[in-house]
Amino acid sequence: QVQLVESGGGLVQAGGSLRLSCIASGRTSSIYTVGWFRQAPGKEREFVARCKWSGGNTYYADSAKGRFTISRDSAKNTAYLQMNSLKPEDTAVYYCAAGQGAGRGFDYWGQGTQVTVSS
Repeated sequence: QVQLVESGGGLVQAGGSLRLSCIASGRTSSIYTVGWFRQAPGKEREFVARCKWSGGNTYYADSAKGRFTISRDSAKNTAYLQMNSLKPEDTAVYYCAAGQGAGRGFDYWGQGTQVTVSS
């Protein structure tokens, strides 16, 4: 089992920045992929970004390209999502997720952290 705990959310003005963190614990050696998703009120959860836990193979949703950066520090068992040039439409609960193998999707999810961007 892998446990994920997100932090770093909050209220920020449009154009501002936030860095979300996701600390993994448990069987972290089994993590292959880490990703970030978000869910806005009344909307489906959507993919934001992902990368390999060992590094590389980063992918971004079109809405995140050029503004968000996913990274990880495997020594600290922590993944990050640096979000710049935030827009009101980025307001959502952001979830960290971890997958155990290539092509398997995501097996574990955090509890989420709220990001609110004011105009």
